[in-house]
Amino acid sequence: MRVRLQGIVLTLVALLVFGLGIPLALSVASSVQQRLFLDRLTDTARFASLAQRPLVDNNREVLDAELRRYNDVYGVLVVVLNQDGKLVASSPGAQGTGIDLAAPEVSTHVHSALAGRRSEPGSMLTPWDSTPLVLAEPVLIDGEVRGAVLTESDTGKARAELLWSWVVLVVGGILAFTVALLVAVPVVRWILRPVRRLDEATGSLVAAVVSGREAEPVGEGGGPPELRQLGRSFDRMAASVGEALSAQRAFVADASHQLRNPLTALKIRLGNLQGHVDDELAAADLEAAVVDARRLNQILDELLSMARAEASGGELLPVSLDEVVADRVADWAVVGTARDIRLETHGLGGDLRVLAPPRGLEVILDALLDNAFKFTATGTSVTVAVDGGPDTVTLSVRDHGPGLREDELERATDRFWRSAAHQNITGSGLGLSIVAQVVAHSGGELTLELPEGGGLSVCAVFPVSLSRGTAIS
Repeated sequence: MRVRLQGIVLTLVALLVFGLGIPLALSVASSVQQRLFLDRLTDTARFASLAQRPLVDNNREVLDAELRRYNDVYGVLVVVLNQDGKLVASSPGAQGTGIDLAAPEVSTHVHSALAGRRSEPGSMLTPWDSTPLVLAEPVLIDGEVRGAVLTESDTGKARAELLWSWVVLVVGGILAFTVALLVAVPVVRWILRPVRRLDEATGSLVAAVVSGREAEPVGEGGGPPELRQLGRSFDRMAASVGEALSAQRAFVADASHQLRNPLTALKIRLGNLQGHVDDELAAADLEAAVVDARRLNQILDELLSMARAEASGGELLPVSLDEVVADRVADWAVVGTARDIRLETHGLGGDLRVLAPPRGLEVILDALLDNAFKFTATGTSVTVAVDGGPDTVTLSVRDHGPGLREDELERATDRFWRSAAHQNITGSGLGLSIVAQVVAHSGGELTLELPEGGGLSVCAVFPVSLSRGTAIS
């Protein structure tokens, strides 16, 4: 947008410079030409007046002396013709290498003067046109044309003057364009400063609100009043969105916490009834109620975990990835042994540290390993791998279960979403949503892949932490 706006401003300035410069240049050319024409026309008319008596008396000596002096001073060639077009007198050089009376443009002026017509300005004078200025005036005696005076003037001096005038105009136009450019750049930046801040704030709004941080306000920051008002409106909207999402998270956390107590009591009561129900149908219903109560308790636990992950705030701490992976793998190895599933690790020992919220990596590994053990068949393996790069660290958990379809990978992190092929496996559909939330809050990215050999690979990419102590908000 800045380039387009600057282009519009500079285009308008260019049109203004050309719109004023070209007519001014033409006006200067016309003025120089008119001044030269009038000056030479006055001299030609004076010689026409001087030639009256010599033409009547047929005495050319007086004219020759006058023409010679004029040519020496001004360098203008002059010839005097009688009414038959014959040469009567001329300045030195007017014949032979001077004025060519047989030339079409010269003979035209001669015939016009002998017909009693005066010369008129010719085509516009330009610096690159070296054609001399030819003028002819009739010699009138008692109202009768008795001859003509013809002058041929070099236009070099006038063309040089015109050239310098045009150079000044071009330099002035370039300076005006440069000044306009220097003024337009800061003005356009000033106009677009609120737009740039709005763009930056819009890009960071989602990440800030989702991670629980306060969105950076656009504020005043200069710019036109209308755009400053738009910035203030955006700040109010961002604050309202943050407050609404915070209220939603608080409600989920409070509701999950408050429902756990009555649900726990319900589970205890259902457990106390086991062994005291004799009817087979009632016993089956009791067992189904116990299963549903356990599933509901799991959903509430995961909702509470998600609410805590969303409300974790902006604090990020440098965490040793090797230590967390080793600790969680040691705990889950017991589950793997009980289910005859091998739990393997790769890439440990690099002393890699990533930025994550408190206990965020534990939440991620627990959720991913829980999903992996649910879907991995007996006798296969689950692999936890760490791959460190110059700027990022990748933590991946790969199972050998049925996996997902290609079109289901994007929806797998949606809340409460479960594949239609896995509806018979216990779960709430919140595990990957919690993982995605924690990874996003850590400034990372979560991706799901279908590796060769089947199964599902979940990869969390984190930025490398160079710090080893201070928290980052």
